[in-house]
Amino acid sequence: MLSTQTIKLVKDTIPLLANAGPAVTDHFYKRMFSHNPELLDIFNISNQKSGKQQFALFSALAAYATHIDNPAVLAHAIDRINHKHASLNILPEHYPIVGTHLLATLQEMFPNECTPEIIDAWAEAYGFLADLFITQEEGIYQNNESKTGGWRGRRRFTISKIVKESEVIKSFYLAPSDERPVASYQAGQYLAVDCKVNGSDNRQIRQYSLSQSSQPDHYRISVKTDGLVSGYLHTLNEGDEIDAYPPAGDFVLQNTPAPKVFISAGVGITPMMAMLETTKLHSAETPCWFLHAARTHTEHAFYDVVESYKDQMPSLRSHYWIEKDANTHTQGLMQLAPLETQLPLQQGEFYLCGPSAFMSFVKQQLLELGVQDSQIFYEVFGPHQDV
Repeated sequence: MLSTQTIKLVKDTIPLLANAGPAVTDHFYKRMFSHNPELLDIFNISNQKSGKQQFALFSALAAYATHIDNPAVLAHAIDRINHKHASLNILPEHYPIVGTHLLATLQEMFPNECTPEIIDAWAEAYGFLADLFITQEEGIYQNNESKTGGWRGRRRFTISKIVKESEVIKSFYLAPSDERPVASYQAGQYLAVDCKVNGSDNRQIRQYSLSQSSQPDHYRISVKTDGLVSGYLHTLNEGDEIDAYPPAGDFVLQNTPAPKVFISAGVGITPMMAMLETTKLHSAETPCWFLHAARTHTEHAFYDVVESYKDQMPSLRSHYWIEKDANTHTQGLMQLAPLETQLPLQQGEFYLCGPSAFMSFVKQQLLELGVQDSQIFYEVFGPHQDV
């Protein structure tokens, strides 16, 4: 346990962090990558350039400093980070590197305010958190490895089939090159793909939601051509190979009899397909709603598949919004108020995935309709943030 003095000293730095904002984490990342460029093979450089990663880390630091005397408040956030770290194959030897540059950043940015006592307090606090992360992440690694078809670290996969789902989304069926089984996963989890993109100096790791129910011999990811790695994947052909880490993620379909409401926009439909298919296979009588928004009809993926499920799922209802040039569907942004009398507002589970702005927009509508925050589950693509 951390001492009372350590807790006090860390909390005393909260105003410093708040005033500096993400400049603290921007300094940290620049420092770390200049001294340890090998870590560029792990971190998403696109998120570095956009500032998303710096903001996410700053928010995490501020939250830890604020709740350092009651870290249980952060249990859910820590679990989500653990899964993201496991998908990136973060190892115990990485934590001292991060700690060194974090403490050096505090000293360099706040030379007058961060006394040796404060640096020592942050060192103790960071060590406590790092030990927690290392222990919990090792548990995830061991669980992945112990499953039938499980493994640890990178594994080679062959693209066995490619299906064009819409104008911008392709599905990639990935069969293990060693022809052994693959580990099972929970609907909603993602697969981290590790590849060397042409023209890039470093390997790149990206997480893609698994877009079907768990299968024993292959995985399926459905990827929008939007970004460095996604664009690269769209250039690949059947028979090409890529590397992947075991499935991870804490955004999962709950094993309850509660009605399910799947709400997505754009490529956010991918984990919803896994959840819907899993529900169809294991509890087809569960009342389900599938609500999806797309920019255009040509970008709307999986429409025929979802509609075909209605033959086997008598309680499945769907509604679609098309932002531009809608014909058979509702035109404009997703508005839930017209569905108020149809949705299970009191007892349902609401699953959200899509752009952050979309999820914030929809979550606010749900709260206004009387849905409790505890009924809402969501996944953010990229560094985690609240919606």
